[in-house]
Amino acid sequence: MRSLLTAAAISLAFTLFLTPVFLRLFRKWGWGQVIRTPDDVRNPSHGEKRGTPTMGGTIFIAGTLVGYLVGTYAGNNPPTISGWLVVWMMLGFGAVGFIDDFMKVRSQRSLGLSGWRKVVGQVLVAVPFGIVSLMFPNAAGQTPASPYISVFRDIPWLGFLTLGVVVGTILYLLWVTFIGVAFSNSVNVTDGLDGLAAGAGIFVVGAYSLIAFWQFNQSCSGATVTEGLEAACYQTRDPFDLAIISAAFIGALVGFLWWNAPKAEVFMGDVGSMAIGGVIAAMAILTRTELLAVLVAGAFIIGPGSVILQRLYFKLSRGKRLFLMSPFHHHLEMRGWLEITIVVRMWMIAGILAVSGIGLFYVEWLART
Repeated sequence: MRSLLTAAAISLAFTLFLTPVFLRLFRKWGWGQVIRTPDDVRNPSHGEKRGTPTMGGTIFIAGTLVGYLVGTYAGNNPPTISGWLVVWMMLGFGAVGFIDDFMKVRSQRSLGLSGWRKVVGQVLVAVPFGIVSLMFPNAAGQTPASPYISVFRDIPWLGFLTLGVVVGTILYLLWVTFIGVAFSNSVNVTDGLDGLAAGAGIFVVGAYSLIAFWQFNQSCSGATVTEGLEAACYQTRDPFDLAIISAAFIGALVGFLWWNAPKAEVFMGDVGSMAIGGVIAAMAILTRTELLAVLVAGAFIIGPGSVILQRLYFKLSRGKRLFLMSPFHHHLEMRGWLEITIVVRMWMIAGILAVSGIGLFYVEWLART
């Protein structure tokens, strides 16, 4: 428990008190937000945000690393392969976003990496993650991830390797890559209003921290499982370390949100939104709750879902629009909603969905007991 609290406290202090220092550096380096001119967009109010320091995701990524390392070693719980895998997804997806942001800032245009180049970068991060996550078994034979599709835990009859080692491994890597790319881009699309992605990310990753901690308390491989409840124990490897890294990430996001909440003094940029998506994807895979993530992280599905619906309706109706503007939060802006109203209500939705996911997770455990 000391590791958990220390990790969260250190990362919180890092982003809360050091963000002003980073902002001075960002301004010196010219890392200002690039916004298309009002004539180019149908939401002119965003033009006033031009020049606000961006790429702030680098701040909470650094804060997470510092908090995680200090917390693990201070509590005598050294990092495990599972924790490093989460770090890999955070850094890897964040690096793709950083390149995208840097290209925009350097050229002073809102065009960075093309869509396909961005996806290729994400694939190059997700595939090694998938490979390593099936390696390094512990004494109980548990690897960080498993070649099964999962909801609350692995579904025995939905195993990829039943189709053969080669085909099964390829399908498993495609599955892992899809999860990583989907959540990374979903958070990226959602990050359109001050504090929206950061606040929602706190609820989602917070839910996963609780899930991982509960799995630690009911772990099949340790002495922590309650006697007589073996049928409900979890095969997750390193659940406590997963709880620590997610707690560090939450602390970093909370400290960053102090400066990112409306009206934002810094934007997280693609480096931040993609890092959040990477952490969510990694936690879903490593806690073996991949399909449950659709509910837990449902707030990040609303935005891209509205974009898909907008495009489908536009094609089927031959030019008509379902929303005034997509993603959905921009539709609400066009309807006259204040930005702070949209953000707070989206936070509420994120909290409700995350808590609902935790509730279903706990109910499934109760059903097994």
